[in-house]
Parts: sequence; structure tokens; C-alpha cells
Amino acid sequence: MNPDPDPASRTVRLGKYHGLGNDFLVAVATAVEAPALCSPVLAVSLCDRRRGVGADGYIVAALDPRPGIDAVMTLFNADGSRAEMSGNGIRCLAQAVARHRGTRHVDLVVGTDAGLRPMEVRPDPADAATVNVRVGMGPVVDGPSWQPSDAARAAVEALQPAGGPGRVATADIGNPHLVIEVDDPAAVDVARVGPLLEADFPAGVNVQFIAARPGRLQLSVWERGAGVTEACGTGASAAATVAHRWGIVGPVTTVEMPGGTVEVRVGPDATELVGPATFIARIEVDLA
Repeated sequence: MNPDPDPASRTVRLGKYHGLGNDFLVAVATAVEAPALCSPVLAVSLCDRRRGVGADGYIVAALDPRPGIDAVMTLFNADGSRAEMSGNGIRCLAQAVARHRGTRHVDLVVGTDAGLRPMEVRPDPADAATVNVRVGMGPVVDGPSWQPSDAARAAVEALQPAGGPGRVATADIGNPHLVIEVDDPAAVDVARVGPLLEADFPAGVNVQFIAARPGRLQLSVWERGAGVTEACGTGASAAATVAHRWGIVGPVTTVEMPGGTVEVRVGPDATELVGPATFIARIEVDLA
């Protein structure tokens, strides 16, 4: 999945993958080739769903020759902004690297803008196109302070669960999150409320609307740089950790999102995320 050596044709070979409907284009490259592929302009062009290939994000996986690191992830959102980390994206990267090695069973360590992330890739016995990936997501710490605007405050109050004020917290798991307890995440107009809340944060924020149900946590999400998505791995990890601290879910939680479910394990020092990644297609794009 390297750029064509002929500079006049510049064919880029990509893989398209999704993690619970959150889709990514992944280029696997050597450390020498990767810098030419790490372009926000290229990310916007490729991710455009009408004029490009279409995806929520674009990832360059630079194979790393250093001991202890298998690849380095550079991640761009669909709008070209750089993202520190993506729980779904890194699972897609892991599958791309595994396919590059010709296997569906491998342990990896990937460098990200949020730090090193250890992963276990295992085959899904029911689907040859899918692997299940366990990701060490690192610690969840307090996120950026929030000074809500009047419009944002009113929007949150309108979503509060019946019987009492909904809890709100910010969190950081390498990227920033705003977690809001609501009555019904599926009923939230995420496309309207998400950008309204994100506007209160100068550097942007991912917004999770959550509600505890028997045996699971329901979640709808607005992602910084991508908008409404079907799933968010870092969001599920941050939200499950916050909800556990609130005492509304246990340390091992199934997080249910529009695109499907993941499992989050909240530990004393770090959080683990377990979920699928699915190969969609190999794609060649001529950039000439």
C-alpha cells in the first residue's frame, strides 16, 4: 500500500475499513514513504463522500523499524484536522497492518499522538473480513474546563433525564470529550446539539450523550472533525469510565452505539477497549 514510484502518476493504494460503521481509509507505508502521504489536503479529498472515496477519517500507518514499536499512526479527520487518537481508527489500522503481514492473529504496539497503544488482533470466527481487537487505551483523566454558553446550557437542560438533573463531565483519553447524561441518547438531535456544545471549546471536543440501561451503556456521539458518526471508540472508553466513576455502570461495560457494541474495561490506571474492525475493500487512487 505504497505510493507509486512514478511521480507523474502517484497512485496511492489504500484499504477501506470500518469499526462499527465508523469508516477509515488506511495507507500502510514505510517510514520513508509516510511523510508524503500525511497531508490534510489529501485527507479532505479522499474522505469526501461525493467527490472522493468517502470516510470519516484517513490514517497513515508508518511501519516503524525501531524495537518495541510496530507502526506509527497519523490520523486526520474528514475535515483535514489532525486527531490525537481514535479507538475505532486504531483497530482499523491494526487490521491493515495484520493484513500487510498476511495474518489475522498478531500483537502490536502502535505509536499515536496520545502515546503508545498495545493491541491484540484476533480473528472473528464468524466473519473472514472481521477481526476483534483489544486496545490498551491508557488512562482517562479530567478534560478541558467547560464554560457553557446560555444556548448550550439550555440545550443540556432540555435533555436531562426524568427525575433529576443530568450529570456532566469532561474527560481526556488522549483526545478531549464532553460526557452528558440524558434521558434517551437515541432521541437526541446530535447534528443540532453536538456542534452547539462543541463551539464552547476553542480546540473542539467530542460529545457523548449517554444513559445507563440494565447491563449496558447507551451512547450517541458527535465527533470533532467528523460530525455525527455511528460509533466512537475513544468516546465509548471515556464515557464508560466517567459513568463508572458516577456509579451507574460496573467496571466492565457493554457500550451500545448506533453502529454496534464494544466492551470497555475500566482499570485503576488504564482503560481497555475491545471491539471489531472489518475490511471493506482495497482501493487505488490516481492523484495525478
